[in-house]
Amino acid sequence: MALDYEGLYEACYMQVYSYLLTLTRDRSLAEELTAQTFYKAMTAKSEYRGEAEQLTWLCAIGKNLYADEQRRRTRQREMEPEDVPAAGAMEDDALDRDSTFRIHLILHEMPEPYKEVFQLRVFGELAFRQIGEIFGKTETWARVTYHRARLKIRERMDEDDG
Repeated sequence: MALDYEGLYEACYMQVYSYLLTLTRDRSLAEELTAQTFYKAMTAKSEYRGEAEQLTWLCAIGKNLYADEQRRRTRQREMEPEDVPAAGAMEDDALDRDSTFRIHLILHEMPEPYKEVFQLRVFGELAFRQIGEIFGKTETWARVTYHRARLKIRERMDEDDG
């Protein structure tokens, strides 16, 4: 199946970028991975087979590139001495974005798939159908998982406030 790569890029760039920004929480890395995603899609030896929506296919490529990047960084960290971040910088950031930071802390501790489904929906702005396709599940599964994640976050925030 031949693809219109320019049209695909224009139609899906922001969604792929948003998805990767959700995973990486780093704008420059998300931009780099997004570019790599489209490059890989255009130069892949095996063409898009049409089994999933094009956006889902691109997100899967991006997710695999992100996993590769994480493995590379882990290997690199194992070879380098650990750097200790300045204590004041982390505290200042937490004060500036208190509620957002609290949600990210809760998400960090949240088990999968709740964590990723919530991030894909809220930060990646993907439809439930697309989220279900990424996980190889149904749209209903994605909806239920997302709503359970929201309840878990809300309960945890209420506990912390109480």
